[in-house]
Amino acid sequence: MYYLIGETIEPCTSGDLATSGKPFAAVLTPGEWRARESAFDMGIDFEPDVEADLDTQAVVNYDSITGTVFIPDRANPDGPEARFAFALDEKGVVFIDGGPTAEALIKAVTAGRRRNPCLEQFLSAFLAQIIHADPGLLRRYERELDALEDTIMADKTADDEGIPARITEMRDELRDLDDHYEHLMDLAEVLEDNENGFFAPENLRYFRVLYSRLDKLRDQAATLREQALQMLDLYKMRLDIRTNHIMTVLTVVTAIFAPLTLIAGWYGMNFANMPELSWPWGYPLVFVVCLIIAVVCLIFFKRKKWL
Repeated sequence: MYYLIGETIEPCTSGDLATSGKPFAAVLTPGEWRARESAFDMGIDFEPDVEADLDTQAVVNYDSITGTVFIPDRANPDGPEARFAFALDEKGVVFIDGGPTAEALIKAVTAGRRRNPCLEQFLSAFLAQIIHADPGLLRRYERELDALEDTIMADKTADDEGIPARITEMRDELRDLDDHYEHLMDLAEVLEDNENGFFAPENLRYFRVLYSRLDKLRDQAATLREQALQMLDLYKMRLDIRTNHIMTVLTVVTAIFAPLTLIAGWYGMNFANMPELSWPWGYPLVFVVCLIIAVVCLIFFKRKKWL
């Protein structure tokens, strides 16, 4: 599929690219690129591998810029990522994609008219479409982390043992987003550097705006990841507090029953000359003594705030 970049982005034929005088965008499959590569006259031998496990990156060649774009699946971070390659020069950009990703991004950019149509604006808008929904995504992460924090602070973690697993999962997802933004920032930086002079200096501001947006998203993702790490520590701290409380209760119970156990053991010896064994009030007396000891111990522990 071929497009001419003007006030609007319009589909066209391959024959229109050379005669229109406008910058263009094209989406080809790897097979189509191999067959038509020479028609774009970029002076490169570029063999894209859209299946390779590569991050977003760009390489500045003598007469072109080539690279790959990696897009993680926001809805399913464990799912397969979208990848496509690109090659561009001052005339236009070619996306080499075996799937629908690049085509969908271009269609998202085609809405509306533009006052200053140029290749720089198109590239900036195209890359911005990759992250257009990410502010909402990060806000959802923030709300979920806040809700988990409230659950932990309310000491309701015993009702949901999946909390630490979810926090760890979110931490990993945010780390992947942080890496994604970093690589997109590197790509925006390569375009802004304009080493080959493909872009008009006054239009480099589009790449600076894109870089600034990515930088803010990366800072937000890094902040949320740090919050997730702190919440893991908070969760462990609350578990430690609960464990310490249980141990305190068990210690207090043991301390209360220790003197009672001593009394029971003492009178369990059954020596012949133990007068208390023949007293009519011997048993009630021992019972009252044991009760007094238990009550005194409880009052003591309460005053010490051990209970």
